Amino acid sequence: MYFRISARKLISRIASVIIVSGFIGYLFGHTFLVVSAVSIGLLAWHYNHLFKLINWLWQGKSISPPQANGIWGRIYDGLYRRIRKQRLKQKQLNERIRKFRDGAEALPDAALVLSTELTILWGNKKASQLLGVRWPSDVGQRIDNLIRFPEFAKYVNGGNYDSPCLIISPINNELQLELRMMAYGSDQILLLARDISKIQRLEEMRRDFVANVSHELKTPLTVVRGYVEMVQSSGSSLEPHWQKAFSTIETQVSRMDRLVEQLLVLSRIENNVEDDSHQQVDLSRLILTIVEDVQWLNQEKGHTINDYISPDIFISGNEHELKSACMNLISNAIAYTPAGGVIDVTLSNDGNKIRFSVKDNGPGIKPEHVNRLTERFFRVDMSRSRNTGGSGLGLAIVKHVLNHHNAELSIESEWQKGSEFIIYFTAMVDE
Repeated sequence: MYFRISARKLISRIASVIIVSGFIGYLFGHTFLVVSAVSIGLLAWHYNHLFKLINWLWQGKSISPPQANGIWGRIYDGLYRRIRKQRLKQKQLNERIRKFRDGAEALPDAALVLSTELTILWGNKKASQLLGVRWPSDVGQRIDNLIRFPEFAKYVNGGNYDSPCLIISPINNELQLELRMMAYGSDQILLLARDISKIQRLEEMRRDFVANVSHELKTPLTVVRGYVEMVQSSGSSLEPHWQKAFSTIETQVSRMDRLVEQLLVLSRIENNVEDDSHQQVDLSRLILTIVEDVQWLNQEKGHTINDYISPDIFISGNEHELKSACMNLISNAIAYTPAGGVIDVTLSNDGNKIRFSVKDNGPGIKPEHVNRLTERFFRVDMSRSRNTGGSGLGLAIVKHVLNHHNAELSIESEWQKGSEFIIYFTAMVDE
């Protein structure tokens, strides 16, 4: 029930009590005495309820307020109503917190809620199992004081959380963790840690398998190629059907040899994840050398290859890997552009980036295929790839090289009008 009292109504009540008590005192000839007694009694009544209120607020164990009539009864009812409403809100809030915690505990990943100062506010049980962070005993601790890895400190201080951070579990050296940090609300950060040990082991097994199989295939392919060349170069004339058979064998062996070679290159690049081999590379000279080297590939089709290479462009990287990536892009343009086409090779500074592009006027690529081009063994047209000797590994090699050099690949293509493959490198900063 809603209750409201105004100052005017309160003053009129007090005035009424004084007037009535004054009139009664006048009848008995003691006006001041009666008015004073009534005022003192009224004040004592109010102070009595005030003391009851204070005692209930500070020492009372029951949520029910003392019983009273009049205005104090209204006050007690209002306080009791507010207490019930507050308790209901608190109950709803506790229920939401419980649901959040139940959901966080059900996650397969370790979850930590951090403040903007990177102090721990909350964590689930998985955080204790993977990171050794215990809640609530570690509340208030900075996360970088508990996870002491140089790569994690660099990740936290960098402030760029677009890519994950890989570390070994602080409490189990056999576990490899992938850490991700993201904004959580307006003033908190959510840290998620995932165990990727099994994925890493499977990836290592795959890389080792590809490398070993490719290496083992080199010897038999070399033997077969040797015997075929020996037969073809022998003085004895072969019947036409045998000449065709040996020519086909030589073509397929050559194609298989190129595939094995690219698998070995891809395997080496995948396993070379460290930056220790990076050094200053004269990219301008490297691109010019590649353009000269690929001219022999261009003899049959007779493309016009234009090079627009700005001089004295240097980057930090692995020269062998960079040569492999740039060579693949130019070789692809030569292989897939029809005879007599035009290929533009450009290297220039683009603000704080270095832009390398290979543009052709070939058949182009349909939009639905562009996003899959860097997948290994993906080929837009299987029959065309067989004719050109494509293996579907060239752009996969490019992607891994660019990952090692913090570079980006952009593909712009219009169907039946040509394609442009662009690499953006980070320019070297003069110290």
